[in-house]
Amino acid sequence: MPGRLTTHVLDTTQGRPAADVPLQLWLLGGEGARRTLLKALHTNQDGRTSEPLLQGHELVLGRYELVFAVGKYFVAQGLALADPPFLDEVPIRFGIARVEEHYHVPLLISPWAYSTYRGS
Repeated sequence: MPGRLTTHVLDTTQGRPAADVPLQLWLLGGEGARRTLLKALHTNQDGRTSEPLLQGHELVLGRYELVFAVGKYFVAQGLALADPPFLDEVPIRFGIARVEEHYHVPLLISPWAYSTYRGS
């Protein structure tokens, strides 16, 4: 199976997948190099993207950044947030060192905290 990059967003405040979270995937260049927007999309009802973020030949060695617009998500959920919210955008930077592997980046969110790890 070719390598791929996936994500899953879980709303720990409400105990369910986080649907319709806006996110962006960026490829980061070396020092001083510009970053390149690869995709901008939203999570589905299961808190995932409908397709892998990257797969096969799209997945290249390098440094990446996922940016999750959690502030917009929580406002859409009707939660009363401070202005500005404590967490607005959550950036996660990570590296792809083996293009034949599956890289899964889950994000557990609340309006006040988040956590991530390399999943399977």
